[in-house]
Amino acid sequence: MVWQETWMARHPAKFAPENEIFRCIHRGDRIFIGTGCGEPQYLVQALIDYMQAHPLAFFDAEVLNVVTLGVAPYTDPKFKRNVRHNAFYVGGATRGAVNEGRADYTPISLSEVSRLLRDGSLPIDVALVQTSPPDAHGLLSLGVSVDIVKEAVDRARTVIAQVNSEMPRVHGDTFVPIERIDYLVPHDEALLEFGHEPTDEISERIGRHVARIIKDGDTLQVGYGKIPNAIMANLREHRHLGIHTELLSDGIVDLMRCGAVDNSRKTLDRGKTVATFCMGSRKTYRFLDDNPAIAFRTAATTNDPLVIARQRGMTAINSALAIDLTGQTTAESIGGEFYSGIGGQGDFMRGAALAPGGKAILALPSTAADGRVSRIVAQLPAGVGVTLIRTDVRYVVTEYGIAYLQGKSVRERALDLIAIAHPDFRAGLIEEAKRSKLIYADQAFVPGKAGEYPEHLEARRTTKSGLELSLRPVKISDEALLRDFFHALSDESLHRRFLSIRTDMPHERLQEFCAVDFERHMVLLALPAREGPEEIVAIGQYCVEENRHTAEVALVVRDDYQNLGVGSELLARLTQIAMRRGLLGFSARVLLDNRAMVHLFERRGFHLEKRMVAGTVHYRIHFRDPA
Repeated sequence: MVWQETWMARHPAKFAPENEIFRCIHRGDRIFIGTGCGEPQYLVQALIDYMQAHPLAFFDAEVLNVVTLGVAPYTDPKFKRNVRHNAFYVGGATRGAVNEGRADYTPISLSEVSRLLRDGSLPIDVALVQTSPPDAHGLLSLGVSVDIVKEAVDRARTVIAQVNSEMPRVHGDTFVPIERIDYLVPHDEALLEFGHEPTDEISERIGRHVARIIKDGDTLQVGYGKIPNAIMANLREHRHLGIHTELLSDGIVDLMRCGAVDNSRKTLDRGKTVATFCMGSRKTYRFLDDNPAIAFRTAATTNDPLVIARQRGMTAINSALAIDLTGQTTAESIGGEFYSGIGGQGDFMRGAALAPGGKAILALPSTAADGRVSRIVAQLPAGVGVTLIRTDVRYVVTEYGIAYLQGKSVRERALDLIAIAHPDFRAGLIEEAKRSKLIYADQAFVPGKAGEYPEHLEARRTTKSGLELSLRPVKISDEALLRDFFHALSDESLHRRFLSIRTDMPHERLQEFCAVDFERHMVLLALPAREGPEEIVAIGQYCVEENRHTAEVALVVRDDYQNLGVGSELLARLTQIAMRRGLLGFSARVLLDNRAMVHLFERRGFHLEKRMVAGTVHYRIHFRDPA
């Protein structure tokens, strides 16, 4: 190695035999090991070899790290007198040791670990890290792992660096002067790689839902795994996305390569993808090498909620193990066992919620254990750690749709979440929610396929007046929206719709619109197609008349949206749905003085039969002429 010859001549004391290097470890020391794919594998194995060869060299030391992708040999019981592991995030390699009591877990956000290191509350005696070779100025790059490694290097009593030419030279806060390194151990080996999980149908559906929430120009934080991969695959047609994230993955690099990410609209670090560590493939590591479009910062910066909140359009996308019907979420434990950790989830979800135009999205499959367990539960079990409290979560996304929880009552949240739970568990969740008094004791619910929300019927339309509309079927959680809609109607509009002078709209009556058997009863809502809280401006519905294989249809448009073409689009969509389902036509009753609705039916181009009965027009509408 050319660099080795150059720097050995200048700093010969830094190139010592490993047996001599590890004599710097004393009893009770804290030993820090680099994070994830930046873990110095050779140094870790060399330390293990040293303990085996010198079992009395030191005792009661503590090994600290964020997460390891290696085999964590220091958790082996035979080393229990020498070292005890303390993880800030529980990974697969250490999960067994933590839950068996042979290792410790410290629940803490990554940004807080950085602060503990900075202020000396968590002193580090020896840091084992991995770097790129030094450049001409004697600067080594921490490469794919900056996170809390930079603080550990800055504050450790002794720094031992595995210098690996496979480590990319990454821009940002990654550089360490060679003078700060006490021992240099040259050893080239392939960096640990994080396998690219293939997506499946469930993750693809979740990815499509999340992509609908994300807007061009948003700045993203996203994790790793099947669901993040599917989300990013569905963002390839977006433009001007930015990245401010904890983890940089293959999926983010793919978005940079295809042009979806250019960071041109970020509030901070415009033009640069910002992350704190990378877990990916060799191809991604090569993309990072000396790339000025990428900057790695310490976790104290990337994960600071105040920094995150300054990014306009900041969108945090995270996952969870389970969420209860009030919005409490766990991402770190199952039952009484620790599974993962807090990491940066809380930092990013809270920061994004505070950002102008920010969005905090929780994306998770509706079930676990091959469909045997619902991830949406009535209550989190005793002993489970609450990673995100009720106020942290804005959007929840499963393969069955999107629930927006911000500003919702507990009853509304419960119904929203039940609506996106797996159909096999919805009836049970309804009953548990009733017993817990989370929802009405008489809450109606249509079980089975007939009650499933028909997402494929959602549509966008533009009226003759240029109004952009979202047309969608009603959801069981829409009762509050429907109540507001009906109370916004004038008495005249209510009378024309219901042919009655009654103007109240109690819960019992609203349920007739919300809890729908979609095979027999279709209720479509028209809402302005815009960001922000939903607002119903029109409702159309039909009920199947079994003896005729036709349906009775009715529409009502809010007074301030009348004569804008809303009713025409709603009727057209209802007609399209009914025809696709094989219905032969509609029937309708309209007050004679309701000229707008009379014109709507008569100018639609239907084949009509009509008769007058006591001031009302009775229509029989044929989609196709009788044979």
